Amino acid sequence: MIRPVFAATFITFAAAVLAAGGAMAQIAPEPEQIEELLKGPAEGPVVMVNLLRFKKEADAPDEGLSGQEAYGKYGAQMIQWVTSQGARLIWSGRVDSMVIGDTDEYFHQVALVEYPSRAEFLRIVGDPRVAEFAIHRTAGLEMQWLIATTASAEPLRSAPEEGSSD
Repeated sequence: MIRPVFAATFITFAAAVLAAGGAMAQIAPEPEQIEELLKGPAEGPVVMVNLLRFKKEADAPDEGLSGQEAYGKYGAQMIQWVTSQGARLIWSGRVDSMVIGDTDEYFHQVALVEYPSRAEFLRIVGDPRVAEFAIHRTAGLEMQWLIATTASAEPLRSAPEEGSSD
């Protein structure tokens, strides 16, 4: 069951995408995915891993631009918005090659954005102000995977060497 405040946030986010002409299946979360997100830790930061694939040519209102250029119009405003709300862009860059893995999916860009919490993520992206510039996201974005991650309690460490007392 989606908590009422989060259901409203999802509806606002989905409405912004749909108003901009977007398809829910590829670039916006399903209600079950929001429920799954909320099963994660309520306290502490969440890093959202954004895997982005752009349209070759952008849709309206950004005709004449590439999908990446149209998405860039959205991205610049979104990063300004999320950072004003306490989130931070950790890293963003283009995908050069697939080194390990075998999939038919491919992405053009990866971005890591840290939000103070899952609830804050939903509040920030669901704010009605996002709808004002989300039209550029929809115009340029073909597909997105958005993966919520939480820091491990134990950082990855190398295994103790054989024969050591550690």
